[in-house]
Amino acid sequence: MSNIAIIIPSRLNAKRLPNKPLKLINKKEMILHVYDVAKSSNVGEVIVATPDQKIFDLIKSHSGLATLTSDKHETGTDRVFEVFEKKLKSIPKIIINFQGDMPNLNPQAIKDLAEHMKKNLCDIGTLASNIENGREEKDPNVVKVVVDNDIKNRSFANAVDFFRISSEPLSKLTYHHVGIYAFTNKALIRYVGLERSKLEIERKLEQLRALEDKMKIDVGYIGACPLSVDTEIDLIAIRKVMEK
Repeated sequence: MSNIAIIIPSRLNAKRLPNKPLKLINKKEMILHVYDVAKSSNVGEVIVATPDQKIFDLIKSHSGLATLTSDKHETGTDRVFEVFEKKLKSIPKIIINFQGDMPNLNPQAIKDLAEHMKKNLCDIGTLASNIENGREEKDPNVVKVVVDNDIKNRSFANAVDFFRISSEPLSKLTYHHVGIYAFTNKALIRYVGLERSKLEIERKLEQLRALEDKMKIDVGYIGACPLSVDTEIDLIAIRKVMEK
């Protein structure tokens, strides 16, 4: 078994875009695009974690690995932890939670994140890119991360805050957060043992639970932000990009 596992949490009952993982992009279901991106990174074992039989069967038909999980989980990270603990027997040293709605992420980004995590410098690693325009600044679906140093030279910096909207002008150290998280095994165990935090619930951002408990989150830079599919408008946009 690999020391690194990429676990992709995926479910059908997303509120903003029901049946999202099964939406077709270039005649292939979105979750299959995501699975292929993860496999192409070649950093470790890839498993889709889902409570839904349709997703499980689809991944299996694609000769992929999937496992059925509880449908009671409040967060994707809880679903990831179930697979880590039960299927993987808590063996991998690094666990990458790769969201199932980023079908055009560059696999190199996963490689870079995995390499940083091997240095054992943080509890959690994640990625970010530039905020391109005023629309992104004001869009609550675009999660922002503030770091303590410039990351454009391909270095990593400490996360200071995560938010969706702000009444204040954004600082130069604010970036467009990319929804992929790498945990050390100790950090993942610690994280799921914490109560959901006040800010996490208010802002609907899981990573704030870690920050409020003083866990160290490192943020790395990627030049091109992958499109995250949360709404029908996002789906139209990703199809335009990937069906060229």
